[in-house]
Amino acid sequence: MKNFEELLNRAKSKPTKNVVLVCAEDIEALKALSKASEEGFANPVLVGNKEEIKKNLEIVGKEFDIIDAETPHEAAEKGVRLVSSGAADLLMKGKIKTSELLKAVLNNEWGLKTGNLLSHVAVVETPYLDRLLLISDGGMIIHPDLMQKVQIIYNALEVAKNLEIKTPKVALLAAIEVVNPDMPETVDAAILAQMNKRGQIKGCVVDGPLALDNAINEQAAKIKNINSEVAGKADILIVPDIHSGNLLGKSAVYFSGGNVAGIVVGAKAPIVLVSRADNDQSKLAALALGVLNS
Repeated sequence: MKNFEELLNRAKSKPTKNVVLVCAEDIEALKALSKASEEGFANPVLVGNKEEIKKNLEIVGKEFDIIDAETPHEAAEKGVRLVSSGAADLLMKGKIKTSELLKAVLNNEWGLKTGNLLSHVAVVETPYLDRLLLISDGGMIIHPDLMQKVQIIYNALEVAKNLEIKTPKVALLAAIEVVNPDMPETVDAAILAQMNKRGQIKGCVVDGPLALDNAINEQAAKIKNINSEVAGKADILIVPDIHSGNLLGKSAVYFSGGNVAGIVVGAKAPIVLVSRADNDQSKLAALALGVLNS
C-alpha cells in the first residue's frame, strides 16, 4: 500500500468489525469511531459513564448502544471481556490511561494474553516516500533487549502482511552503519541481521545497523556505498528504544507533513491508540489499521 487512502479502501472492503471504545467519554475518540462507522468498516460498542457518553453523542449527532461502567477499571474489564468472548473484534483507547487498559488486556483469567510481547507499530504516510513505512517500537518497550527486538520484528511483520507488503524489508536503525562495541544498538542490529541470514528470523529481509537516511533513501545509500536489499528501500524501521521511535514518528508529522496511525499488537486483538493531537485522517487510519489486523 502506498498511502492512507488505500489503507481505508482496504478496510472498507472487509466485513464490518465491532470496535469497543473503552471509556467512550473521550469525544475526540468518539468522533473518530463515528466516522469509521459512517465509512462502513466499524460498528461502535461504547463502554463507560453512560450519562457523559450520551452528552457527547448528542454533540456528535449519533446514537449508539452504551454499556455503562462507573469507573475506568470497570470499563476496561467490560471492554476486554467483550473481545475475549468474541462479542467484539478489537479495542480502542478512550478516556483511560494506557497502563490501566493494558492491565486489563493482560489479565490472566479473561484478558487477551497470547504469550507474545506487546509492541506498538506506527504506520507512516509521508509525501517523500512512495510507500507506507512502519516504525516499531515507539510506544511500549522502553529499552528492548535482543530477543525482545526479535518479537518486535515479528509483530511488525504481521502488520506488514495485513498491509499486503510482500517479503518486507526491515532496517535496524542506529546512528551509524558499522558495528561499534560502545554503541550496543549497532551490535544488536548486526546480530539480528545475521539471525535473518541464518533463518532464525523468517519472512523478511533484515539489514543493520543502518542510519535513517540510508535505510529509506536509495541515493543516500549509494553515496555511502551501502548495497543490500534493504538499504534505501526499507518497509519497516526497527528503532533502538522508545524515545527514538516516538521522536521519529512525530517528526514525520511535524517536519514532513506526514500522517501517522498506530496500534498495539501482540495480544489476541489489536488496540487502537489515538492522540488528541492527531488529525482526523490519522485517527481514521488508525481504526482502519486496527480493523485490518483484527
